[in-house]
Amino acid sequence: MMTDAEEKASKFYNTVGWETEGGITEDARRWEDLRECAKEYVGKCRLRVLSHIPESGEHLLDMASGPIQYKEYLEYSRNFKKRYCVDLSSSALEGAKKKIGDHGVFLHGSFFDIPLEEDFFDCTVSLHTIYHIDKDKQEEAVRKLIKVTKLGKPVIIVYSNPDTIIASLRSSIFFRAFRRAGNLLNKTTMEQDVSLYFHSYPIEWWNRFSDVAHVQVLPWRSFRSDIQKRLIPDNKLGAIALNLLFNLEERFPDFFVKNFQFPMIVLTKRET
Repeated sequence: MMTDAEEKASKFYNTVGWETEGGITEDARRWEDLRECAKEYVGKCRLRVLSHIPESGEHLLDMASGPIQYKEYLEYSRNFKKRYCVDLSSSALEGAKKKIGDHGVFLHGSFFDIPLEEDFFDCTVSLHTIYHIDKDKQEEAVRKLIKVTKLGKPVIIVYSNPDTIIASLRSSIFFRAFRRAGNLLNKTTMEQDVSLYFHSYPIEWWNRFSDVAHVQVLPWRSFRSDIQKRLIPDNKLGAIALNLLFNLEERFPDFFVKNFQFPMIVLTKRET
């Protein structure tokens, strides 16, 4: 039986979420920076996941795979025999099947209800999904991801940091002035959109998994897309600024994990 959070996600992604217009999904239109200036930067951020995926393996699990909508996502399983795509949306899995065909195994339904073999996967990825799971079920979901992954292999999760610099500014006494002025500091559209449930825990929350995995937290991307589009102009200067941002994220990972939007959590399963 699905939770209310899963019901919302299922309803959204089985109706409008994966509808495509001009080659762009509704999901991407709402929550991605699709401008020309950002193409190189967002592509390199997506490939950060690939740098932690084993060079080869038998089985890769993609939890809430969607239709594997970006070309960089296809790279994750290129050296694996099978990619297991789990999703609440049948249309998402249809889209994924069109892209990877017999390379994929497609499992429709709640991740909590789908039986998966323990110590089966050589790598597991879950992008922008865990914070859409009910806050009381997120730990259960992560522990299942670890359980079905082989010893010494990674579970790679892209999550959201609730304690960013912008969140701190938003709660300051200056917030009202910024709000009247044009508002870089609004809540994320994902938080405002009642179509999807959203809850993210502080970065320290991930330490609870140190009993079963080595926990590493790295920067994935600094800004949610609506803030990025307001801060960065869509021109050559904007592209240069984003290239600089990427290099700074690489050089000062702890600072960007602590203060900016999207961390990448790498949980390497270990003996308990």
